Amino acid sequence: MYLLRTSLGPVDLAFTDRFGGVSAPPYDALNLGVGGGDDPAAVEENLRVLQADFAPDDRLVQTEQVHGTDVAVIGADPAAQPGPADALLTAERGVTLLVRVADCVPVLLADPEAGVVAAVHAGRVGMVEGVVPAAVAALREHGAERVHAWIGPHVCGHCYEVPFAMRAEVGALLPETVQTTWSGTPSLDLGAGVAAQLRDAGVEQVVAVPGCTRERSDLYSHRRDGADAGRLGALIRLDPRR
Repeated sequence: MYLLRTSLGPVDLAFTDRFGGVSAPPYDALNLGVGGGDDPAAVEENLRVLQADFAPDDRLVQTEQVHGTDVAVIGADPAAQPGPADALLTAERGVTLLVRVADCVPVLLADPEAGVVAAVHAGRVGMVEGVVPAAVAALREHGAERVHAWIGPHVCGHCYEVPFAMRAEVGALLPETVQTTWSGTPSLDLGAGVAAQLRDAGVEQVVAVPGCTRERSDLYSHRRDGADAGRLGALIRLDPRR
């Protein structure tokens, strides 16, 4: 169920793998994606099973991800639903934030002392547009001073092939992203770009969780599986008991 699950003070966080759910092949088994070809009832059951294990009493918050830079702030009102956004932020305890990926970079952010957390979905477009710096800035606006970051599993720089022109365009903004594939063709390292953005935003505590989604069969990958790819989850919360 988890590639990584850990805590830091009142903060609990996790990155999922594809095991422990009920989805049938080719989505087997813990597919958290919405709007794909999987049975919606299976996805709902997967979310229920995951939440029951991670934080059964929490309110689970997710949103429509659109490869943008909007940061949705989640307050105490359980009836309020966020609009489309690629980052979720809360200072409320007992709220689990969830973003979904299948090659894009999931980023979890927290200041345990300030009591504020965020979950970010950073694909190539969102990274270029600045969703990660936007999320860090929003955390600071909510009192964060010492931000910790976890970069979850994503497609690696040797597997994310792109046209020469795209690599040049992105590399002009983030030189750290320039890479080549295993076969020598142009590619981008999105994780390196996100790490550079975090450093530039003053985030010194960064943990990179290893794992290329395209190379590992225990992870979902759109690059590998196309329309049959499921979605992994990145979750973060503030425990009301700590």
